Amino acid sequence: MTAPLKRSRRLVALPLGMATATALAFLPNVTASAAETAPRATAAETVPLSYVVNVRPGHGVSSHVKRAVAEAGGTIVVAYDKIGVIVVHSSNPDFARTLRRVPGVQSAGATRNAPLPAQSTTDVGTPKVLTSEEVAGARAAGGQDPLEPLQWDLPAIKADKAHEKTLGSRDVTVAVIDTGVDDTHPDIAPNFDRGASVNCVSGKPDTADGAWRPSAAESPHGTHVAGEIAGAKNGVGITGVAPGVKVAGIKVATTAGYFYTEAVVCGFVWAAEHHVDVTNNSYYTDPWYFNCTGDPDQRALVDAITRASQYAERKGTVNVAAAGNESYDLDADSITDPVSPNDGTPSDRVVDPHECFDIPTQLPGVVTVSATGAKGIKSSFSNYGLGVIDVAAPGGDSTAYQTPAPPATSGLILGPLPGGKWGYMAGTSMATPHVVGVAALIKSTHPHAPAALVKALLYAEADATPCTDPYDIDSDGKIDAVCKGSKNHNGFYGWGTVNALKAVTR
Repeated sequence: MTAPLKRSRRLVALPLGMATATALAFLPNVTASAAETAPRATAAETVPLSYVVNVRPGHGVSSHVKRAVAEAGGTIVVAYDKIGVIVVHSSNPDFARTLRRVPGVQSAGATRNAPLPAQSTTDVGTPKVLTSEEVAGARAAGGQDPLEPLQWDLPAIKADKAHEKTLGSRDVTVAVIDTGVDDTHPDIAPNFDRGASVNCVSGKPDTADGAWRPSAAESPHGTHVAGEIAGAKNGVGITGVAPGVKVAGIKVATTAGYFYTEAVVCGFVWAAEHHVDVTNNSYYTDPWYFNCTGDPDQRALVDAITRASQYAERKGTVNVAAAGNESYDLDADSITDPVSPNDGTPSDRVVDPHECFDIPTQLPGVVTVSATGAKGIKSSFSNYGLGVIDVAAPGGDSTAYQTPAPPATSGLILGPLPGGKWGYMAGTSMATPHVVGVAALIKSTHPHAPAALVKALLYAEADATPCTDPYDIDSDGKIDAVCKGSKNHNGFYGWGTVNALKAVTR
């Protein structure tokens, strides 16, 4: 597999020469390419940066912390009192170090290396878009939407059979925490929940009408994900895994495609306070692929997002995240991270994934998803790891590696794109919405189930998938990854491949 253009949960660049050409897929972690990164600020520079300051939850910002923030040259943007996270802007390069010495401050750190605002837009790749002739020529029978025959991923998790029983409940809302959602798309508009949608890019909710939409220059990632979850069964385009539930857009990515901590915190808190049942997180939080708790800045980022995600879960939200697209073993003793900080000057960091965390993917309570291809085995790019992966779902793969059965023609995942289009993507970013859709069907069947029970049912109802051994995805005679564990719980597939039919019948 060719190297990803940038952080891997963002985009997956599949091998050239396949039947579907150069389709790109966004992963469970999305970001921009290394070419767009800017020089990291040095201690001598005075550029405006964003920070999180973490204090005791539930007590507001004390007067002495407010005073310390101001004296250190900071301006409070927003304070999430219930979780004790404060978002601050400052041009003082010693701001975080100064605040960490203040009584009552539990951690503090810069959320970025690039100065505010984030860099300008750069091209992060284009999915393979269906032509107007392909869309117009699509035909289906038996109540299928026109493009549904191309969706090999639906029968792979028995979603087509589940739809014969229910499409999901209108009382269930899923939120796509991502690059924005085009709610005007004909596959998304019928199920869109405007009241639960918001723009969180600055770290402070922006509820202006349409603020959740991506601009024409921004990534189509969030729109594709939203359609995979809840694309309406309305005689148009594709069908989502849970086409009867509502879907909201929580935009957290900058124009350049960065998912910064303050935005992600805002997204989880918004979901918690707007009765969202399931969140989809197909990204990693920039600028660090892995956040090492031994570094005080990175520890503060882990702390802030952990507080926010767990607050959402306490409010009843199930948080689901993509595992990433670098073929990393997240249970290994060490991993070389070559892309961090991706908004500064990256270097090859050797990290211990048990102490340095991909967030939100590796946070406690989050459902972590690996990707499978059309043959039902781990996608060539998918991260894995015993004790890290919870469940697996279709995320696509090179057609050269895993060829779907006709009438499907591509091994990638078909979904909507902004502007009323449809196209193919692949990645753990595409696997995650399949799990979110199944979780939404479970919540539809068990409307009073708390988040812990929804997760337990998700795991219990998954189809046990044994290790692929040996795993030689490109058939070159070399082992590409080693799966550890049993049939019922292993590093490739976790508790198994999710099953939508069981979600609506048990």
